[in-house]
Amino acid sequence: MSPETVARWQFGITTVYHFLFVPLTISLSLLTAVLQTLWTKSGNAAYLRLTKFFGKLFLINFAMGVVTGIVQEFQFGMNWSEYSRFVGDIFGAPLALEALIAFFLESTFLGLWIFGWGRLSKGKHLMAIWLGSVGTLISSIFIIAANAWMQNPVGATYVNGHAELNGFSGFLAVLTNPVFLTQWCHTICASGVTGGAFMTAIALHKLIQTKKADGPDKDLKAYGIGTKLGAWVLVVAGLGTVVTGDLLGKQMVQTQPAKMAAAEGLTTIAADQDRENMPFTILPGVSVFPGFLNWLYGADKIQSTEELQAQFLANGYRQQCWVDGDCGTGKDGSKPADGQLTLQAEFADGLNAMTTGYKADAAVNPDAEDFNTIPSATIEFWTFRLMIGIGLLAVLGGLLALIVTWGGKVPKAGTIPSIMAVALPVLPLVANSFGWIFTEMGRQPWIVNGVLPTVYAISPDPTLAHSTPILLLTVVLYTVIYAALAVVEVKLLLKYIKIGLPADEDVPTVDLGGDPDAPLSFAY
Repeated sequence: MSPETVARWQFGITTVYHFLFVPLTISLSLLTAVLQTLWTKSGNAAYLRLTKFFGKLFLINFAMGVVTGIVQEFQFGMNWSEYSRFVGDIFGAPLALEALIAFFLESTFLGLWIFGWGRLSKGKHLMAIWLGSVGTLISSIFIIAANAWMQNPVGATYVNGHAELNGFSGFLAVLTNPVFLTQWCHTICASGVTGGAFMTAIALHKLIQTKKADGPDKDLKAYGIGTKLGAWVLVVAGLGTVVTGDLLGKQMVQTQPAKMAAAEGLTTIAADQDRENMPFTILPGVSVFPGFLNWLYGADKIQSTEELQAQFLANGYRQQCWVDGDCGTGKDGSKPADGQLTLQAEFADGLNAMTTGYKADAAVNPDAEDFNTIPSATIEFWTFRLMIGIGLLAVLGGLLALIVTWGGKVPKAGTIPSIMAVALPVLPLVANSFGWIFTEMGRQPWIVNGVLPTVYAISPDPTLAHSTPILLLTVVLYTVIYAALAVVEVKLLLKYIKIGLPADEDVPTVDLGGDPDAPLSFAY
């Protein structure tokens, strides 16, 4: 395998693994803040006990997310230095703001929340968890803004071999990128599905166990509240995920038509096929609802990946267009068509310009006429459907949880509740993973869509990171280490889930009359 392939596997493994924790961290921080708010406003001890219970699970997940995310920063410099050089002026601002704002809020105020039980007033302690939660949201804003720029590079020009922001207006363009706005909303909704499913499964499992063991009514009440809250969040966030996913798909038709053509299995279209009556393909060879794709994507004319590749070559290596098939300009250097991004237009004078700009090795320099801009149709087709199907299955699990607990009922222990307890937290994690694979693999062979091919983004020889054996070794080591961390995470979660809600006497009360110089204590 080439160094590029191994480096991509390494980054893909670490990224997908890290993203298992991100949506759960975002949603659990918000759910914990909501539970503590309900306790602060009502004084109901059930909300306080749920806050402590799920807050502990949130902290375990948060710590694991921080640890697994650090590795990616080193990969940028070691394996993808040319990519870092190209996007450095673009990503510098949002990533710096993430460190200055998001990390400050998370580290400072989550620390105050952890150690502040019994030392801070109710209002100040509540503010700490909310500011920590806001920090996770701000972090997601800047990270997804950077990723969305790779999908739809706006607000920049090509200068001396790299992209530069067009001043403050360019920075605003990055933060108002239409792909970012929709992608962020879609990710946050998917995070709600993840956290809602997690809370629903655990609370329902403990509710059934408590009832079976003839446990106290106060525990039944608390677990019932947790089940309903988690299920409602799961269902509502699921609906939001569907709506934002539809909007994001419509945008990708405009900015990444090859990705969506591959996702819909449109590799070739017969010359006599009705372009204005395209059906939806559920599985290979199984198509339903004629005209559905035209309605779904607002396109009168649907293009195949084969046609999009021909457009790319015919239009001077410029971005393709699915809707009307006329988005590029010829090789004569005429003005780009409407909607053509400035950076892509400036960089589309030919793949030879890329060779000059990046001094790529001739052995890995693709021939311009053979440069294939179409992602893997197999990967895109199946990850797209698995993302949607598994996500909807999780939402159905939330509806089922609401039904079986309606009116305060407690379902009996059995096979179905046991399956729900195990499967429901896992389903959104799997759907999220397929979603990110679909998003990132669908951008290939570009690392910055329509601008920078992945083959030019890897660190140049001679570097240690560019050695295939070393890269293979690190892939194995990362996989083994991450597997060990997964075991630790699961064991810790299962341990504290088994312990369950804290007893009333274990919940710290606010007492500001003690020694002000006494050290803060860890409340968990």
